[in-house]
Amino acid sequence: MNSKTPSPALQRAGQRLRQIGSDIAQGFFDVTHNSFAMLGLGVAFVVIALTARADLREAAEGQLMALLVERQEANLSYGEPKAVARATALHPADLPQPQAALAHWLSRKYSVAPEPVAALVATAHDIGAKVEIDPTLILAIMAIESGFNPFAQSPVGAQGLMQVMTSVHHQKYAPFGGTLAAFDPVTNLRVGVRVLRACIERAGSLEGGLKFYVGAANLEGDSGYVNKVLAEQLRLQQVAEGREVPLNAQSASAPPAPKAAGHTPGQAEPTPARS
Repeated sequence: MNSKTPSPALQRAGQRLRQIGSDIAQGFFDVTHNSFAMLGLGVAFVVIALTARADLREAAEGQLMALLVERQEANLSYGEPKAVARATALHPADLPQPQAALAHWLSRKYSVAPEPVAALVATAHDIGAKVEIDPTLILAIMAIESGFNPFAQSPVGAQGLMQVMTSVHHQKYAPFGGTLAAFDPVTNLRVGVRVLRACIERAGSLEGGLKFYVGAANLEGDSGYVNKVLAEQLRLQQVAEGREVPLNAQSASAPPAPKAAGHTPGQAEPTPARS
């Protein structure tokens, strides 16, 4: 007997296995075929029903639209937690006590949120220390100029927190990407302080520098601008010292800046911020 020839028992077992495999494959094909057929029939019935019944069609369209809107909103919100990095905001509790007191007081007086004001207070202290300008003076100018509205614009085109003329000082915005940066609160603050520093240095005094800043250097008066800024600065200094300072009911908006007579940007005088 040849040892390589399978025994009849093994041959019968192999035939059974092949038959079982064939049956399984045929059954899977039948089930899959029938499933697709049923799916096709179901789709056809749905299409026919939606075509014949306007109310069903409208209901289906409404559900589909709601699903699409939900997906769109989900896509728009994707990654938005990173938006906090773009916000000009700090928790006042994270600031030193004098700065936190300033943020809360300014928030109440000018009806703005304390978190953005806290960021501006911190920035004013940081920049003020570098350019040797009292941060309360920077904050007082922002208060009088714009009431802490970063999108403020005067009739003559002064823009942002410190009401700097972007058309005149456009070169100072170049390092920040252009004049649209005037509406970024921190950038506007930085450019405004740079202009203020130049005005004070040219005038040789704080009061004279403020007159330059508002564009009234060549005028006899400044419509009370300097007094308003210095009075607000004094209140802020008292707040930072921990004193109880009542909120001033007077408007923080300064009158329209008068144009300095005979002044042309580029002459010996520094170009004022608002004229």
